[in-house]
Amino acid sequence: MASRDRWTERRSRRTGRAALGAARYREHVYTGTALFDVLLPDDSNSLKAKRAYVRPVVAALRKLDVAVAEVGDQELHRRSQLGVAAVSGDSGHLTEVLDACERLVAGRPELELLSVRRRRYGADD
Repeated sequence: MASRDRWTERRSRRTGRAALGAARYREHVYTGTALFDVLLPDDSNSLKAKRAYVRPVVAALRKLDVAVAEVGDQELHRRSQLGVAAVSGDSGHLTEVLDACERLVAGRPELELLSVRRRRYGADD
């Protein structure tokens, strides 16, 4: 029980400092999204074969600490749209993360990257 009391005490101290910091500093949160439109190889003639190409890409993107999902063209065998979302407290870091995601998808030899659409949302949006 004593450890729980210490945890509650530390939490209230942290909350108090955060409230004080918010009064002095403006907080920034940046959200970025990217939509990758990719063309799969000719031998992707079933949804099972499509999944064999898409799943490793999704797993590799998740290692970059982003949220990723197949968001479009799910019924087509040779096309896929992958959506990526990231949140950061620094605009530059957010750009670096989205750049890394784009390099990863473009660097896959089995995929052809057709287009990339990016959006950034700042504190003022």
